[in-house]
Amino acid sequence: MAGLGTPEPGSSPEPVPATRVELTVSCRQLQDRDTFSKSDPLCVLYTQSPRSRHWREFGRTEVIANTLNPDFLHKFVLDFCFEERQSLRFDLYDVDSKSPDLSKHDFLGQAFCTLGEIVGSAGGRLEKPLTMGTVTTHTWGRRPAPAISNGGIPGKKCGTIILVAEELGNCRDVATLQFCATKLDKKDFFGKSDPFLVFYRSNEDGTFTICHKTEVLRSTLNPVWAPFAIPVRGLCNGDRDRAIKVEVYDWDRDGSHDFIGEFTTSYRELARGQSPLNVYEVVNPKKKMKKKKYLNSGTVTLLSFAVESDHTFLDYIRGGTQINFTVAIDFTASNGNPSQPTSLHYLSPYQPNAYALALRAVGDIIQDYDSDKMFPALGFGAKVPPDGHVSHEFPLNGDAANPACSGIEGVLAAYHRSLRRVQLYGPTNFAPIINHVARVAAEVLDGSQYFVLLIITDGVISDMAQTKEAIVNAAKLPMSIIIVGVGQAEFDAMVELDGDEVPISSRGRVAERDIVQFVPFRDYLEAGGGAGGVAAGVAGGAMSRLARDVLAEVPQQLLSYMRARGIRPRPGPPDPDPGPDAPGDPQP
Repeated sequence: MAGLGTPEPGSSPEPVPATRVELTVSCRQLQDRDTFSKSDPLCVLYTQSPRSRHWREFGRTEVIANTLNPDFLHKFVLDFCFEERQSLRFDLYDVDSKSPDLSKHDFLGQAFCTLGEIVGSAGGRLEKPLTMGTVTTHTWGRRPAPAISNGGIPGKKCGTIILVAEELGNCRDVATLQFCATKLDKKDFFGKSDPFLVFYRSNEDGTFTICHKTEVLRSTLNPVWAPFAIPVRGLCNGDRDRAIKVEVYDWDRDGSHDFIGEFTTSYRELARGQSPLNVYEVVNPKKKMKKKKYLNSGTVTLLSFAVESDHTFLDYIRGGTQINFTVAIDFTASNGNPSQPTSLHYLSPYQPNAYALALRAVGDIIQDYDSDKMFPALGFGAKVPPDGHVSHEFPLNGDAANPACSGIEGVLAAYHRSLRRVQLYGPTNFAPIINHVARVAAEVLDGSQYFVLLIITDGVISDMAQTKEAIVNAAKLPMSIIIVGVGQAEFDAMVELDGDEVPISSRGRVAERDIVQFVPFRDYLEAGGGAGGVAAGVAGGAMSRLARDVLAEVPQQLLSYMRARGIRPRPGPPDPDPGPDAPGDPQP
Protein backbone atom coordinates (compact mmCIF):
# COMPACT_ATOMS: atom_id res chain seq x y z
CA MET A 1 0.00 0.00 0.00
CA ALA A 2 1.07 3.59 -0.23
CA GLY A 3 4.03 4.51 1.88
CA LEU A 4 5.43 0.97 2.20
CA GLY A 5 8.70 0.27 0.46
CA THR A 6 8.76 3.60 -1.35
CA PRO A 7 12.23 4.16 -2.88
CA GLU A 8 14.31 7.01 -1.58
CA PRO A 9 14.03 10.15 -3.72
CA GLY A 10 16.97 10.26 -6.07
CA SER A 11 17.41 6.48 -6.28
CA SER A 12 17.18 4.74 -9.65
CA PRO A 13 13.66 3.74 -10.73
CA GLU A 14 13.08 0.53 -12.59
CA PRO A 15 14.18 0.55 -16.25
CA VAL A 16 11.68 1.96 -18.71
CA PRO A 17 10.09 -0.48 -21.13
CA ALA A 18 12.25 -1.68 -24.00
CA THR A 19 12.39 0.19 -27.26
CA ARG A 20 10.16 -1.41 -29.88
CA VAL A 21 11.84 -2.41 -33.12
CA GLU A 22 10.18 -3.31 -36.40
CA LEU A 23 11.89 -6.03 -38.47
CA THR A 24 11.46 -6.25 -42.21
CA VAL A 25 12.48 -9.52 -43.89
CA SER A 26 13.61 -10.07 -47.46
CA CYS A 27 15.34 -13.02 -49.11
CA ARG A 28 17.43 -13.47 -52.24
CA GLN A 29 18.12 -16.56 -54.37
CA LEU A 30 16.02 -19.02 -52.41
CA GLN A 31 15.91 -22.66 -53.49
CA ASP A 32 13.34 -23.54 -56.14
CA ARG A 33 11.38 -26.51 -54.79
CA ASP A 34 8.44 -26.34 -57.21
CA THR A 35 8.49 -28.25 -60.49
CA PHE A 36 6.49 -25.98 -62.75
CA SER A 37 6.90 -22.63 -60.95
CA LYS A 38 9.08 -20.93 -58.38
CA SER A 39 8.74 -21.47 -54.64
CA ASP A 40 5.98 -19.82 -52.58
CA PRO A 41 8.03 -18.66 -49.56
CA LEU A 42 6.93 -18.06 -45.96
CA CYS A 43 9.21 -16.87 -43.12
CA VAL A 44 8.69 -18.03 -39.54
CA LEU A 45 10.42 -16.19 -36.68
CA TYR A 46 11.37 -17.98 -33.47
CA THR A 47 12.69 -16.38 -30.30
CA GLN A 48 14.68 -17.99 -27.52
CA SER A 49 14.26 -17.07 -23.88
CA PRO A 50 17.58 -16.13 -22.22
CA ARG A 51 16.52 -18.39 -19.37
CA SER A 52 16.06 -21.51 -21.48
CA ARG A 53 17.20 -23.01 -24.76
CA HIS A 54 13.68 -23.64 -26.03
CA TRP A 55 12.68 -21.92 -29.26
CA ARG A 56 9.16 -20.54 -29.38
CA GLU A 57 7.38 -19.36 -32.48
CA PHE A 58 6.96 -15.58 -32.47
CA GLY A 59 5.14 -15.07 -35.75
CA ARG A 60 4.88 -15.71 -39.50
CA THR A 61 4.95 -13.56 -42.57
CA GLU A 62 2.46 -13.83 -45.37
CA VAL A 63 3.09 -16.29 -48.20
CA ILE A 64 4.38 -14.71 -51.41
CA ALA A 65 3.61 -16.79 -54.48
CA ASN A 66 6.08 -17.76 -57.16
CA THR A 67 9.31 -15.92 -56.22
CA LEU A 68 12.82 -16.73 -55.11
CA ASN A 69 13.46 -13.14 -53.98
CA PRO A 70 10.59 -12.23 -51.63
CA ASP A 71 10.16 -8.93 -49.82
CA PHE A 72 7.68 -9.74 -47.08
CA LEU A 73 5.10 -7.10 -46.22
CA HIS A 74 4.41 -8.44 -42.73
CA LYS A 75 6.62 -6.83 -40.06
CA PHE A 76 7.81 -8.40 -36.83
CA VAL A 77 7.64 -5.94 -33.92
CA LEU A 78 9.87 -6.86 -30.97
CA ASP A 79 10.91 -5.25 -27.71
CA PHE A 80 14.61 -4.41 -27.97
CA CYS A 81 16.67 -4.73 -24.78
CA PHE A 82 20.30 -3.69 -25.13
CA GLU A 83 21.15 -5.46 -21.89
CA GLU A 84 19.92 -8.90 -22.99
CA ARG A 85 21.06 -11.34 -25.65
CA GLN A 86 17.93 -11.76 -27.77
CA SER A 87 18.44 -14.81 -29.96
CA LEU A 88 16.40 -15.09 -33.16
CA ARG A 89 15.89 -17.87 -35.71
CA PHE A 90 14.35 -17.39 -39.12
CA ASP A 91 13.02 -20.47 -40.95
CA LEU A 92 11.96 -20.29 -44.60
CA TYR A 93 9.41 -22.63 -46.19
CA ASP A 94 7.95 -23.24 -49.61
CA VAL A 95 4.24 -23.45 -48.85
CA ASP A 96 2.43 -26.24 -50.69
CA SER A 97 -1.00 -26.13 -49.05
CA LYS A 98 -3.15 -24.15 -46.63
CA SER A 99 -2.12 -26.34 -43.70
CA PRO A 100 -0.59 -24.45 -40.70
CA ASP A 101 1.49 -27.58 -39.97
CA LEU A 102 5.01 -26.65 -41.07
CA SER A 103 5.97 -30.29 -41.55
CA LYS A 104 3.60 -30.31 -44.54
CA HIS A 105 5.77 -27.79 -46.41
CA ASP A 106 9.24 -27.84 -47.96
CA PHE A 107 11.99 -26.44 -45.77
CA LEU A 108 14.11 -23.86 -47.66
CA GLY A 109 16.69 -22.93 -45.03
CA GLN A 110 17.27 -21.05 -41.81
CA ALA A 111 19.46 -18.36 -40.26
CA PHE A 112 20.38 -17.51 -36.68
CA CYS A 113 21.33 -14.12 -35.25
CA THR A 114 20.63 -11.81 -32.32
CA LEU A 115 18.49 -8.71 -32.39
CA GLY A 116 21.61 -6.84 -31.29
CA GLU A 117 23.44 -7.99 -34.44
CA ILE A 118 20.72 -6.50 -36.62
CA VAL A 119 20.41 -3.11 -34.92
CA GLY A 120 24.20 -2.96 -34.53
CA SER A 121 24.82 -3.43 -38.25
CA ALA A 122 25.38 -0.46 -40.55
CA GLY A 123 22.01 1.16 -41.16
CA GLY A 124 20.32 -1.55 -39.10
CA ARG A 125 20.63 -3.88 -42.12
CA LEU A 126 22.02 -7.41 -41.72
CA GLU A 127 22.52 -10.04 -44.42
CA LYS A 128 22.97 -13.68 -43.42
CA PRO A 129 23.35 -16.82 -45.55
CA LEU A 130 20.55 -19.33 -45.24
CA THR A 131 21.64 -22.90 -44.53
CA MET A 132 19.77 -26.17 -44.34
CA GLY A 133 20.95 -27.05 -40.82
CA THR A 134 20.38 -30.60 -39.64
CA VAL A 135 17.17 -31.13 -37.66
CA THR A 136 14.72 -28.34 -36.88
CA THR A 137 12.37 -28.23 -33.90
CA HIS A 138 9.13 -26.45 -34.72
CA THR A 139 6.44 -25.01 -32.49
CA TRP A 140 2.93 -24.08 -33.43
CA GLY A 141 1.37 -21.71 -30.94
CA ARG A 142 2.55 -22.76 -27.50
CA ARG A 143 2.81 -26.49 -28.05
CA PRO A 144 6.16 -27.80 -29.32
CA ALA A 145 5.85 -30.25 -32.17
CA PRO A 146 8.24 -33.21 -32.68
CA ALA A 147 11.54 -32.51 -34.37
CA ILE A 148 11.43 -33.19 -38.12
CA SER A 149 14.05 -33.60 -40.77
CA ASN A 150 14.28 -30.72 -43.22
CA GLY A 151 15.12 -32.93 -46.15
CA GLY A 152 18.10 -30.80 -47.23
CA ILE A 153 21.86 -31.14 -47.26
CA PRO A 154 23.33 -30.12 -43.85
CA GLY A 155 25.43 -26.99 -44.14
CA LYS A 156 24.39 -26.27 -47.72
CA LYS A 157 23.95 -22.59 -48.52
CA CYS A 158 20.58 -21.88 -50.00
CA GLY A 159 20.19 -18.16 -50.46
CA THR A 160 20.41 -15.04 -48.33
CA ILE A 161 18.12 -13.43 -45.79
CA ILE A 162 18.12 -9.63 -45.41
CA LEU A 163 16.93 -8.21 -42.09
CA VAL A 164 16.27 -4.51 -41.55
CA ALA A 165 15.50 -3.06 -38.10
CA GLU A 166 13.75 0.26 -37.62
CA GLU A 167 12.86 1.79 -34.28
CA LEU A 168 9.18 2.66 -33.98
CA GLY A 169 8.58 6.41 -34.03
CA ASN A 170 6.54 6.66 -30.83
CA CYS A 171 9.58 5.58 -28.83
CA ARG A 172 11.30 8.90 -29.61
CA ASP A 173 8.94 11.20 -27.73
CA VAL A 174 10.10 12.80 -24.50
CA ALA A 175 7.61 14.67 -22.31
CA THR A 176 8.66 17.58 -20.12
CA LEU A 177 6.30 18.32 -17.23
CA GLN A 178 6.15 20.63 -14.23
CA PHE A 179 3.85 20.40 -11.23
CA CYS A 180 3.03 22.45 -8.16
CA ALA A 181 0.82 21.73 -5.16
CA THR A 182 -1.24 23.78 -2.72
CA LYS A 183 -2.42 23.21 0.84
CA LEU A 184 -0.87 19.77 1.30
CA ASP A 185 -1.37 18.09 4.66
CA LYS A 186 1.11 19.03 7.37
CA LYS A 187 2.96 15.84 8.39
CA ASP A 188 5.95 17.05 10.41
CA PHE A 189 5.39 17.72 14.12
CA PHE A 190 7.85 20.61 14.36
CA GLY A 191 7.49 21.92 10.83
CA LYS A 192 5.50 21.66 7.65
CA SER A 193 6.03 18.86 5.13
CA ASP A 194 8.92 17.96 2.81
CA PRO A 195 6.86 16.85 -0.21
CA PHE A 196 7.80 14.90 -3.31
CA LEU A 197 5.85 13.13 -6.06
CA VAL A 198 6.16 9.52 -7.20
CA PHE A 199 4.82 8.54 -10.64
CA TYR A 200 3.74 5.02 -11.59
CA ARG A 201 2.69 3.64 -14.96
CA SER A 202 0.06 0.92 -15.00
CA ASN A 203 0.76 -2.54 -16.38
CA GLU A 204 -1.45 -4.89 -18.34
CA ASP A 205 -2.11 -6.98 -15.22
CA GLY A 206 -3.36 -4.00 -13.20
CA THR A 207 -0.16 -3.53 -11.22
CA PHE A 208 1.91 -0.35 -11.19
CA THR A 209 5.60 0.24 -11.88
CA ILE A 210 7.49 3.27 -10.62
CA CYS A 211 8.76 5.50 -13.43
CA HIS A 212 9.76 8.84 -11.87
CA LYS A 213 10.28 10.71 -8.63
CA THR A 214 10.57 14.46 -8.23
CA GLU A 215 13.06 16.15 -5.95
CA VAL A 216 12.17 16.78 -2.30
CA LEU A 217 11.20 20.36 -1.42
CA ARG A 218 11.85 21.14 2.20
CA SER A 219 9.40 22.67 4.67
CA THR A 220 6.51 23.73 2.44
CA LEU A 221 2.85 22.89 1.93
CA ASN A 222 2.79 24.74 -1.40
CA PRO A 223 5.71 23.27 -3.40
CA VAL A 224 6.66 24.11 -6.97
CA TRP A 225 8.78 21.26 -8.32
CA ALA A 226 11.33 21.72 -11.07
CA PRO A 227 10.42 20.64 -14.60
CA PHE A 228 11.47 17.08 -15.46
CA ALA A 229 11.79 15.13 -18.69
CA ILE A 230 10.70 11.51 -19.09
CA PRO A 231 10.43 9.26 -22.16
CA VAL A 232 6.81 8.75 -23.13
CA ARG A 233 7.41 5.00 -23.25
CA GLY A 234 8.42 5.19 -19.60
CA LEU A 235 5.38 7.21 -18.61
CA CYS A 236 2.70 5.20 -20.37
CA ASN A 237 4.42 2.66 -22.65
CA GLY A 238 3.03 4.51 -25.65
CA ASP A 239 -0.60 4.03 -24.57
CA ARG A 240 -2.12 7.51 -24.21
CA ASP A 241 -5.10 6.26 -22.19
CA ARG A 242 -3.20 4.00 -19.79
CA ALA A 243 -3.60 5.04 -16.15
CA ILE A 244 -0.79 7.01 -14.51
CA LYS A 245 -0.88 7.04 -10.72
CA VAL A 246 0.80 9.83 -8.77
CA GLU A 247 1.46 9.53 -5.04
CA VAL A 248 2.44 12.44 -2.79
CA TYR A 249 4.77 11.86 0.17
CA ASP A 250 6.34 13.77 2.99
CA TRP A 251 10.03 12.85 3.04
CA ASP A 252 11.57 11.52 6.25
CA ARG A 253 15.29 11.00 6.79
CA ASP A 254 14.85 7.42 8.01
CA GLY A 255 13.05 6.40 4.82
CA SER A 256 9.62 5.98 6.45
CA HIS A 257 8.07 8.62 4.22
CA ASP A 258 4.55 9.69 5.21
CA PHE A 259 1.85 9.11 2.63
CA ILE A 260 -0.11 12.31 1.95
CA GLY A 261 -2.40 11.13 -0.84
CA GLU A 262 -2.71 10.15 -4.48
CA PHE A 263 -4.49 10.84 -7.75
CA THR A 264 -4.78 9.21 -11.16
CA THR A 265 -4.42 10.69 -14.61
CA SER A 266 -3.34 9.64 -18.11
CA TYR A 267 -0.99 10.83 -20.82
CA ARG A 268 -3.96 12.06 -22.87
CA GLU A 269 -5.18 14.21 -19.97
CA LEU A 270 -1.72 15.59 -19.22
CA ALA A 271 -1.19 16.44 -22.89
CA ARG A 272 -3.93 19.09 -22.58
CA GLY A 273 -1.40 21.17 -20.68
CA GLN A 274 -2.21 23.74 -18.03
CA SER A 275 -5.99 23.88 -17.59
CA PRO A 276 -8.68 23.41 -14.91
CA LEU A 277 -8.83 19.76 -16.05
CA ASN A 278 -5.29 19.23 -14.85
CA VAL A 279 -5.86 20.30 -11.26
CA TYR A 280 -6.04 17.13 -9.17
CA GLU A 281 -7.36 16.54 -5.69
CA VAL A 282 -4.87 14.59 -3.57
CA VAL A 283 -6.85 11.94 -1.72
CA ASN A 284 -5.77 9.69 1.14
CA PRO A 285 -8.19 6.71 0.98
CA LYS A 286 -7.77 5.84 4.67
CA LYS A 287 -8.60 9.37 5.82
CA LYS A 288 -11.55 9.48 3.46
CA MET A 289 -12.99 6.32 5.00
CA LYS A 290 -12.55 7.60 8.56
CA LYS A 291 -13.75 11.20 8.17
CA LYS A 292 -17.13 11.96 6.64
CA LYS A 293 -16.26 15.63 6.02
CA TYR A 294 -12.88 14.82 4.44
CA LEU A 295 -12.42 16.48 1.05
CA ASN A 296 -8.77 16.11 0.15
CA SER A 297 -5.20 16.47 1.41
CA GLY A 298 -4.40 19.30 -0.98
CA THR A 299 -4.28 19.71 -4.74
CA VAL A 300 -1.62 19.16 -7.41
CA THR A 301 -1.63 21.29 -10.55
CA LEU A 302 0.10 20.67 -13.86
CA LEU A 303 1.94 23.89 -14.71
CA SER A 304 3.33 22.93 -18.11
CA PHE A 305 3.52 20.05 -20.56
CA ALA A 306 5.60 19.74 -23.73
CA VAL A 307 6.62 16.85 -25.99
CA GLU A 308 9.49 16.65 -28.41
CA SER A 309 11.14 13.89 -30.37
CA ASP A 310 14.49 12.82 -28.93
CA HIS A 311 17.44 10.97 -30.38
CA THR A 312 17.73 7.44 -29.07
CA PHE A 313 20.49 4.93 -28.44
CA LEU A 314 19.57 3.14 -31.66
CA ASP A 315 19.82 6.37 -33.65
CA TYR A 316 23.51 6.53 -32.75
CA ILE A 317 24.13 2.82 -33.31
CA ARG A 318 22.44 2.97 -36.73
CA GLY A 319 24.48 6.09 -37.49
CA GLY A 320 27.70 4.14 -37.02
CA THR A 321 28.68 4.68 -33.37
CA GLN A 322 30.83 1.73 -32.34
CA ILE A 323 30.91 0.28 -28.82
CA ASN A 324 34.51 -0.54 -27.84
CA PHE A 325 34.71 -3.15 -25.08
CA THR A 326 37.74 -3.44 -22.77
CA VAL A 327 38.16 -6.09 -20.05
CA ALA A 328 40.20 -5.70 -16.85
CA ILE A 329 40.72 -8.67 -14.52
CA ASP A 330 41.90 -8.64 -10.90
CA PHE A 331 45.05 -10.75 -10.39
CA THR A 332 45.63 -9.88 -6.73
CA ALA A 333 46.64 -12.57 -4.23
CA SER A 334 43.37 -12.22 -2.30
CA ASN A 335 41.74 -14.31 -5.03
CA GLY A 336 43.59 -17.38 -3.69
CA ASN A 337 46.07 -19.75 -5.29
CA PRO A 338 44.73 -20.57 -8.80
CA SER A 339 45.82 -24.18 -8.39
CA GLN A 340 43.45 -24.63 -5.43
CA PRO A 341 39.70 -25.30 -5.90
CA THR A 342 38.90 -22.61 -3.31
CA SER A 343 40.45 -19.90 -5.52
CA LEU A 344 38.23 -17.56 -7.50
CA HIS A 345 40.72 -18.08 -10.36
CA TYR A 346 40.65 -21.89 -10.17
CA LEU A 347 40.63 -23.40 -13.68
CA SER A 348 38.41 -26.41 -13.21
CA PRO A 349 38.21 -28.87 -16.12
CA TYR A 350 34.50 -29.18 -15.43
CA GLN A 351 33.13 -25.68 -14.96
CA PRO A 352 34.12 -22.04 -15.57
CA ASN A 353 35.09 -19.87 -12.62
CA ALA A 354 33.33 -16.65 -11.59
CA TYR A 355 35.64 -14.48 -13.68
CA ALA A 356 34.97 -16.47 -16.84
CA LEU A 357 31.21 -16.54 -16.22
CA ALA A 358 30.98 -12.78 -15.67
CA LEU A 359 33.18 -12.05 -18.68
CA ARG A 360 31.11 -14.21 -21.01
CA ALA A 361 27.76 -12.94 -19.71
CA VAL A 362 28.63 -9.31 -20.43
CA GLY A 363 30.88 -9.90 -23.43
CA ASP A 364 28.30 -11.93 -25.33
CA ILE A 365 26.03 -8.87 -25.36
CA ILE A 366 28.64 -6.18 -26.04
CA GLN A 367 30.29 -8.01 -28.94
CA ASP A 368 27.25 -7.51 -31.17
CA TYR A 369 27.99 -3.76 -31.22
CA ASP A 370 31.74 -3.96 -31.93
CA SER A 371 32.37 -4.44 -35.65
CA ASP A 372 35.91 -5.86 -35.50
CA LYS A 373 35.30 -8.06 -32.42
CA MET A 374 38.78 -7.15 -31.12
CA PHE A 375 38.71 -6.55 -27.36
CA PRO A 376 41.62 -5.14 -25.34
CA ALA A 377 42.09 -7.32 -22.24
CA LEU A 378 44.18 -6.17 -19.29
CA GLY A 379 45.13 -7.48 -15.89
CA PHE A 380 46.10 -5.69 -12.69
CA GLY A 381 47.69 -6.51 -9.33
CA ALA A 382 50.21 -9.18 -10.43
CA LYS A 383 53.96 -9.64 -10.80
CA VAL A 384 54.61 -10.10 -14.49
CA PRO A 385 57.50 -11.59 -16.43
CA PRO A 386 60.27 -11.25 -17.31
CA ASP A 387 61.48 -9.19 -14.32
CA GLY A 388 58.60 -9.86 -11.90
CA HIS A 389 57.60 -6.22 -11.43
CA VAL A 390 54.10 -5.44 -10.11
CA SER A 391 51.81 -4.14 -12.85
CA HIS A 392 48.32 -2.66 -12.73
CA GLU A 393 47.68 -2.57 -16.48
CA PHE A 394 49.41 -5.50 -18.18
CA PRO A 395 48.08 -7.04 -21.44
CA LEU A 396 46.66 -10.52 -21.02
CA ASN A 397 47.97 -11.50 -24.45
CA GLY A 398 51.50 -10.32 -23.58
CA ASP A 399 51.53 -7.66 -26.31
CA ALA A 400 51.77 -4.20 -24.73
CA ALA A 401 51.58 -2.53 -28.16
CA ASN A 402 48.31 -4.29 -29.01
CA PRO A 403 46.43 -5.84 -26.05
CA ALA A 404 43.36 -6.67 -28.19
CA CYS A 405 42.11 -10.25 -28.32
CA SER A 406 39.92 -11.78 -31.00
CA GLY A 407 36.42 -12.18 -29.65
CA ILE A 408 35.34 -13.30 -26.20
CA GLU A 409 36.97 -16.68 -26.77
CA GLY A 410 40.28 -14.91 -27.41
CA VAL A 411 39.92 -12.94 -24.18
CA LEU A 412 39.21 -16.13 -22.21
CA ALA A 413 42.18 -17.89 -23.77
CA ALA A 414 44.49 -14.96 -22.92
CA TYR A 415 43.12 -14.90 -19.37
CA HIS A 416 43.86 -18.60 -18.91
CA ARG A 417 47.41 -18.18 -20.28
CA SER A 418 48.06 -15.21 -17.97
CA LEU A 419 47.06 -17.23 -14.91
CA ARG A 420 49.87 -19.65 -15.73
CA ARG A 421 52.60 -17.04 -16.28
CA VAL A 422 52.02 -14.27 -13.71
CA GLN A 423 52.23 -14.27 -9.92
CA LEU A 424 49.17 -13.02 -8.08
CA TYR A 425 50.19 -10.14 -5.84
CA GLY A 426 48.60 -6.74 -5.11
CA PRO A 427 47.36 -4.18 -4.19
CA THR A 428 43.95 -3.63 -5.85
CA ASN A 429 44.38 -0.43 -7.86
CA PHE A 430 41.72 0.68 -10.35
CA ALA A 431 43.02 4.09 -11.41
CA PRO A 432 45.71 2.83 -13.87
CA ILE A 433 43.15 0.72 -15.76
CA ILE A 434 40.55 3.52 -15.89
CA ASN A 435 43.18 6.03 -17.04
CA HIS A 436 44.38 3.54 -19.67
CA VAL A 437 40.97 3.39 -21.33
CA ALA A 438 40.37 7.11 -20.76
CA ARG A 439 43.51 7.98 -22.75
CA VAL A 440 42.12 6.08 -25.74
CA ALA A 441 38.62 7.54 -25.33
CA ALA A 442 40.05 11.07 -25.14
CA GLU A 443 41.28 10.71 -28.71
CA VAL A 444 37.78 10.06 -30.11
CA LEU A 445 35.36 12.70 -28.86
CA ASP A 446 33.20 13.06 -31.97
CA GLY A 447 30.62 10.40 -31.06
CA SER A 448 31.88 7.82 -33.55
CA GLN A 449 33.04 5.56 -30.73
CA TYR A 450 31.96 4.83 -27.15
CA PHE A 451 34.07 2.88 -24.68
CA VAL A 452 32.83 0.37 -22.09
CA LEU A 453 35.32 -0.87 -19.47
CA LEU A 454 34.42 -4.07 -17.59
CA ILE A 455 36.38 -4.51 -14.34
CA ILE A 456 36.02 -7.87 -12.57
CA THR A 457 37.46 -7.82 -9.06
CA ASP A 458 37.36 -9.61 -5.73
CA GLY A 459 38.86 -7.17 -3.29
CA VAL A 460 38.72 -3.96 -1.36
CA ILE A 461 40.03 -1.13 -3.52
CA SER A 462 43.40 0.28 -2.46
CA ASP A 463 43.60 3.54 -4.41
CA MET A 464 40.18 5.03 -3.69
CA ALA A 465 41.21 8.69 -3.98
CA GLN A 466 43.03 8.14 -7.27
CA THR A 467 40.13 6.06 -8.62
CA LYS A 468 37.61 8.76 -7.79
CA GLU A 469 39.74 11.32 -9.60
CA ALA A 470 40.05 8.99 -12.61
CA ILE A 471 36.25 8.55 -12.70
CA VAL A 472 35.60 12.29 -12.45
CA ASN A 473 37.97 12.84 -15.38
CA ALA A 474 36.47 9.93 -17.38
CA ALA A 475 32.93 11.27 -16.89
CA LYS A 476 33.74 13.93 -19.49
CA LEU A 477 34.66 11.27 -22.05
CA PRO A 478 32.62 8.81 -24.17
CA MET A 479 33.05 6.08 -21.59
CA SER A 480 31.18 3.81 -19.14
CA ILE A 481 32.61 1.60 -16.39
CA ILE A 482 31.07 -1.68 -15.26
CA ILE A 483 32.36 -3.32 -12.08
CA VAL A 484 31.48 -6.92 -11.20
CA GLY A 485 32.54 -7.96 -7.70
CA VAL A 486 33.25 -11.68 -7.27
CA GLY A 487 33.74 -13.55 -4.02
CA GLN A 488 32.44 -12.81 -0.54
CA ALA A 489 34.29 -9.58 0.26
CA GLU A 490 32.55 -6.43 1.44
CA PHE A 491 32.10 -4.10 -1.52
CA ASP A 492 31.10 -0.89 0.24
CA ALA A 493 33.66 1.10 -1.74
CA MET A 494 32.25 -0.23 -5.02
CA VAL A 495 28.76 0.89 -4.05
CA GLU A 496 30.22 4.34 -3.37
CA LEU A 497 31.82 4.38 -6.83
CA ASP A 498 28.47 3.46 -8.40
CA GLY A 499 27.32 7.01 -7.65
CA ASP A 500 23.58 6.28 -7.66
CA GLU A 501 23.08 7.72 -4.18
CA VAL A 502 25.79 10.43 -4.09
CA PRO A 503 27.63 11.65 -7.21
CA ILE A 504 31.35 10.85 -7.28
CA SER A 505 33.58 13.81 -6.47
CA SER A 506 37.30 14.42 -6.23
CA ARG A 507 39.12 17.45 -4.86
CA GLY A 508 36.01 19.59 -5.07
CA ARG A 509 35.02 18.46 -8.58
CA VAL A 510 31.82 16.46 -9.11
CA ALA A 511 31.52 13.94 -11.95
CA GLU A 512 29.35 15.50 -14.64
CA ARG A 513 27.80 12.11 -15.51
CA ASP A 514 27.12 8.88 -13.63
CA ILE A 515 29.24 6.42 -15.63
CA VAL A 516 29.78 3.57 -13.12
CA GLN A 517 27.57 0.54 -12.54
CA PHE A 518 28.47 -2.04 -9.86
CA VAL A 519 26.91 -5.43 -9.14
CA PRO A 520 28.07 -8.19 -6.75
CA PHE A 521 28.34 -11.53 -8.56
CA ARG A 522 27.09 -13.41 -5.49
CA ASP A 523 23.64 -11.89 -5.97
CA TYR A 524 23.28 -14.10 -9.07
CA LEU A 525 24.20 -17.35 -7.37
CA GLU A 526 21.72 -19.87 -6.04
CA ALA A 527 22.17 -21.30 -2.57
CA GLY A 528 25.16 -23.61 -2.49
CA GLY A 529 27.13 -21.83 -5.18
CA GLY A 530 30.01 -20.55 -3.06
CA ALA A 531 33.40 -19.38 -4.21
CA GLY A 532 34.71 -22.82 -4.98
CA GLY A 533 31.57 -24.20 -6.63
CA VAL A 534 30.40 -21.27 -8.66
CA ALA A 535 28.90 -22.97 -11.68
CA ALA A 536 26.90 -25.40 -9.59
CA GLY A 537 25.17 -22.48 -7.96
CA VAL A 538 24.35 -20.59 -11.15
CA ALA A 539 20.72 -20.84 -12.21
CA GLY A 540 19.81 -21.10 -15.88
CA GLY A 541 18.94 -17.43 -16.25
CA ALA A 542 21.37 -15.99 -13.71
CA MET A 543 23.99 -14.87 -16.21
CA SER A 544 21.41 -13.23 -18.45
CA ARG A 545 20.13 -11.33 -15.39
CA LEU A 546 23.70 -10.29 -14.57
CA ALA A 547 24.24 -8.97 -18.09
CA ARG A 548 20.89 -7.19 -18.02
CA ASP A 549 21.63 -5.45 -14.74
CA VAL A 550 25.17 -4.32 -15.52
CA LEU A 551 24.40 -3.16 -19.05
CA ALA A 552 21.03 -1.54 -18.41
CA GLU A 553 22.53 1.92 -17.82
CA VAL A 554 24.91 1.95 -20.82
CA PRO A 555 22.41 3.29 -23.40
CA GLN A 556 21.42 6.20 -21.17
CA GLN A 557 25.06 6.89 -20.32
CA LEU A 558 25.90 7.03 -24.02
CA LEU A 559 23.00 9.41 -24.62
CA SER A 560 24.03 11.64 -21.72
CA TYR A 561 27.48 12.06 -23.28
CA MET A 562 26.08 12.81 -26.73
CA ARG A 563 23.58 15.32 -25.39
CA ALA A 564 26.15 17.07 -23.22
CA ARG A 565 28.39 17.52 -26.26
CA GLY A 566 25.59 18.39 -28.65
CA ILE A 567 26.47 15.43 -30.89
CA ARG A 568 23.67 14.38 -33.21
CA PRO A 569 23.56 10.88 -34.70
CA ARG A 570 24.92 10.54 -38.19
CA PRO A 571 22.43 9.49 -40.87
CA GLY A 572 22.69 5.79 -41.56
CA PRO A 573 24.30 4.67 -44.83
CA PRO A 574 21.93 4.16 -47.76
CA ASP A 575 20.86 0.62 -48.41
CA PRO A 576 22.99 -1.10 -51.06
CA ASP A 577 21.40 -2.40 -54.23
CA PRO A 578 19.01 -5.12 -53.00
CA GLY A 579 19.78 -7.24 -56.02
CA PRO A 580 17.69 -8.76 -58.77
CA ASP A 581 14.01 -9.46 -58.43
CA ALA A 582 13.67 -6.66 -55.86
CA PRO A 583 10.72 -4.25 -56.07
CA GLY A 584 11.26 -1.90 -58.98
CA ASP A 585 13.74 -4.16 -60.76
CA PRO A 586 12.71 -5.76 -64.08
CA GLN A 587 11.74 -9.39 -63.78
CA PRO A 588 13.94 -11.85 -65.67
